[in-house]
Amino acid sequence: MKKQIVLRKNEEHRIVAGHQWIFSNEIKSIHGTPEAGDVIEVLRFDEKLLGVGFYNPHSLIALRLLAREHVNTTFEFFEQRITQALQLRKKIFPGSESFRVVHGEGDFLPGLIVDKYNEFISIQTLSVGMDRRLTLICDVLESVFHPKAIVERNESALRSLEQLPLKKGVLRGTIGQTIITENGVKFKVDLLNGQKTGFFLDQRENRSAIRRYVKNGSVLDCFCNEGGFALNAGAGGAREIRALDISETAIANAKVNAAINETRTASFEVADVFDRLDELHNSGNRFDAVVLDPPSFSRNKKTVASALKGYKEINSKALKLINTGGMLATASCSHHVTEESFLETVEAAARSSHRTLQLLEFSGASPDHPTLTAMPETSYLKFAIFAVR
Repeated sequence: MKKQIVLRKNEEHRIVAGHQWIFSNEIKSIHGTPEAGDVIEVLRFDEKLLGVGFYNPHSLIALRLLAREHVNTTFEFFEQRITQALQLRKKIFPGSESFRVVHGEGDFLPGLIVDKYNEFISIQTLSVGMDRRLTLICDVLESVFHPKAIVERNESALRSLEQLPLKKGVLRGTIGQTIITENGVKFKVDLLNGQKTGFFLDQRENRSAIRRYVKNGSVLDCFCNEGGFALNAGAGGAREIRALDISETAIANAKVNAAINETRTASFEVADVFDRLDELHNSGNRFDAVVLDPPSFSRNKKTVASALKGYKEINSKALKLINTGGMLATASCSHHVTEESFLETVEAAARSSHRTLQLLEFSGASPDHPTLTAMPETSYLKFAIFAVR
């Protein structure tokens, strides 16, 4: 008997429009005895084929669509999808050796993340279907890239939603140190201990964007991590850069990156950003530009209200430190915080700080993190640059 799920009546519209997830409460019936990670058929309520995808009876996302027609998850299938994704990256970043190769649903490989750092590959399998095929995927990556090593960074909490264990380690080859170059700035990447899969690749274009606003200015980089925005401010000609992060490891790595780039105008400090902004304001410090790139304040819909409160607070504190005519660059990586609510919250912060904002630029993640218009879930990063009056 075929392994199939049949949707309830009128539950197919989102899928037909291009969405890739089917939730457990949208299923009318299940045929056969599919197991977690199996590729099974998806049928409309009248049992017409909608496509095939990875099934997981233990997840709220019961099926992740792979294709609108029958496919076999063979070596050739993954090779074709990964090669298509790679060709797109070569158009986006010609000559670059470091970028996101596969961005999950955005590249029609739901639950798979593949990042390339020079001759090393870092991978995440965030769905049980992809995790069951990890060995096969590594075979394809070795064939396409011939990397020195492939590591897995499967520590994301998203794996828990699929009842998958958290783990990391070297899957193939021998790991080594590597220094990537991003828009002329160099960063040492720790593949096993760095953020996400080794580095925050999604802010690549936004880091570069601040350069045109900071020449000869003083810059405060908050939640600086390993110095991405701070070092781009240095490349943009900032005369003074102060960078803050609560992580001692991040600050130590940022100092290493500053030394690699011979950035002598930057200083790095371990600090709680919320408290430190108050101290800087009270001591009379002012800056020509402040960058806010905080971690996610909201992991689910239930915490959106508290997240918006946090965004308002941190932006209010930052705005009080900016000279008239200066610049605020502010970000949110919380998927559940919408673009509209984020901008409204920053505007509310401006009113409470008695400042007026002019929106100069607004963007999302770097283009090697493609989103699908039919899947709002694939869009998460919001980045805005304001002139402050």
